[in-house]
Amino acid sequence: MSTSRSGNGHRLAQERAGSVLATRGAVDRPAIGAPRSIARIYPRCVNSVSFAPVGEHDQARAIGTLVSAFLDDPVERWLFPEPQQYVAHFPRFVAAFGGSAFAKQTAWALGDFDAVALWIPPRSEPDASAIVEVLSQSVAAERHDDMFSVLEQMDAAHPKYPHWYLPWLGVDPTSQGKGLGGQLLRQCLGVVDGDHLPAFLETPNPRTIPFYERHGFAVTSSAQAGTCPPVTSMLRAPR
Repeated sequence: MSTSRSGNGHRLAQERAGSVLATRGAVDRPAIGAPRSIARIYPRCVNSVSFAPVGEHDQARAIGTLVSAFLDDPVERWLFPEPQQYVAHFPRFVAAFGGSAFAKQTAWALGDFDAVALWIPPRSEPDASAIVEVLSQSVAAERHDDMFSVLEQMDAAHPKYPHWYLPWLGVDPTSQGKGLGGQLLRQCLGVVDGDHLPAFLETPNPRTIPFYERHGFAVTSSAQAGTCPPVTSMLRAPR
């Protein structure tokens, strides 16, 4: 667990991160619910693996897949280096960053939660206050400056126009190497392309950059500070 920083510095960091995260994906128009294209999505099979939206009642199972998938991720394990710390706090971080996808019906899975993707639809955004709370409470205090610096850089790179945002996509380790990540991403992009809007993501693992490039994403920037590993921003043009 993290220890408290000096009072004023800690509050300033929280306010700075709250401002950063609160503007991600924001536009002048009010937030809307699930895009109209979601109504066209229904469970179906993709090469004998079912593709279906994930409801709020299955949120814990979907997040469990992502926790397993990111177990060896460089940035997430920099945030939560101890196994018990990771297991205790990373699920809250996932939920804060992408949990709204369940309510908006923009979370999807393949098979028996073998692969999961959480998408934030246009004119919506992650829960900024929840993100700041979980990171401030669970990440070691000596890493806060680097962490919030990276968040600021990520915000500067984040599109301010309507777009789809992919905060999380992962495959359970027992199902990796079967092409499920690519299958899931292709199906999700079919929904995105129905709105003819850009798609944006940040990947904390350099090894995944070629994977996303094969699906039309291009690197736009990289965020890095101190000992924190880099986070790469990628954008896919409208189709």
